[in-house]
Amino acid sequence: MLSNQGTLIVTGASRGIGAAIAELAGSRGYSVAVNFATGEAEARAIAEKIESAGGRARAIHADISREENIVRLFEAAERELGPIKALVNNAAITGGFSRVESVTEQALAQVMAVNVTGAFLCAREAVRRMSTKHGGTGGAIVNISSRAAGIGSAGEWVHYAASKGAIDSFTIGLAREVATEGIRVNAVAPGLIETGLHAANGAPDRLERLAKSIPMQRSGQPHEVAEAVLWLLSPAASYATGAILEISGGR
Repeated sequence: MLSNQGTLIVTGASRGIGAAIAELAGSRGYSVAVNFATGEAEARAIAEKIESAGGRARAIHADISREENIVRLFEAAERELGPIKALVNNAAITGGFSRVESVTEQALAQVMAVNVTGAFLCAREAVRRMSTKHGGTGGAIVNISSRAAGIGSAGEWVHYAASKGAIDSFTIGLAREVATEGIRVNAVAPGLIETGLHAANGAPDRLERLAKSIPMQRSGQPHEVAEAVLWLLSPAASYATGAILEISGGR
């Protein structure tokens, strides 16, 4: 068995960046709640991979846009894996490619429900369990932002960029709010990362098309984002809170 770092919840962990974070965390001693809304088979495969390597993990279904699902996720993770010590708010949707003039109210509502409200409520549940003010022993939260928040993503998904801008503000505010309660709150802002997100939104050539706009002249890999997240969760980042770490090849 690996050394026990406590229970980590990774939302949206069935694929892409979330899956990479869950797998790396499992290899470093966290008991991992692999959350999924869709992709049950993939989430279970990730949990099984962690356990086969000597770690502990459970695949737990929860729709992060629904408060009752979030509460159930935390209760299940705590019951099956032990006290919550860390949270990675990774679950997000893009709402699809659209100019602002064409975006629908439904798309906006869905993006904000998952990306913003869901992250808030997950953090609420984490703070209630980890804060020394509530009898906890502390912990860490990492929010997955995006470089889209800094560049605006004009002509593609300004609505998604706006949701990630909210995550940046949320990260700073929550970090300052709980800084004396044993909880550190930081964010990672990935740039163009090789995941299935681009093809799923109808642009399978997007990474290749935009690679030249990246100073490092390449897209990133999910494991490169995962390494940054695990550093922020670790004691090595003990004096980092309210930080937004860009993992974007300089973009």
